[in-house]
Amino acid sequence: MINAIYVNLPVEDLDKSRGFWTKLGFSFNEDFCDDKALCLMLNEGSISAMLLKKDFFSTFTNRPIADQSCTQVLIAIEVESREKVDEIVRNALENGASRYREAADHGWMYYDTFSDPDGHQWEVMYSDPNQIPT
Repeated sequence: MINAIYVNLPVEDLDKSRGFWTKLGFSFNEDFCDDKALCLMLNEGSISAMLLKKDFFSTFTNRPIADQSCTQVLIAIEVESREKVDEIVRNALENGASRYREAADHGWMYYDTFSDPDGHQWEVMYSDPNQIPT
C-alpha cells in the first residue's frame, strides 16, 4: 500500500508556477518549498506535485529532460463534479494555460484538459461508476 505520491515536474519559473496554481485554488506545503522547489498540494497529505526548477530537477536523473514539444506524462486528477472540471479548466485557460485537446463526455466519465505554463499536460476528470454501461 502506498502512503503518498509525489509527482516531480520540471518548471522554468517558480514564481510563475506558484501564481498559476494559486489562481486555480490550490495550495502549497511550505515545509517543502524553497528557492528550488514548490510542493503543490493536490490532495492534502497523500498526493503532491513537486515543481522543481529545471536545473535542480536534472540532479535527480541522468537522462535528458523533456521539453514542451513532447509528451512524457499525462497527469489525470479526479474532482467531485463536472462543474469542478469546468471551473478548474476555465481558470487554467484564463491564467496562462493552453488547451491541447477538447473536452470529452462519455456519460459516466467527463474530462477536459490543459497544458500548464511549463507544458505539462493535465486531465481533469469526473466519473460516476454507477453510470458505467453494463
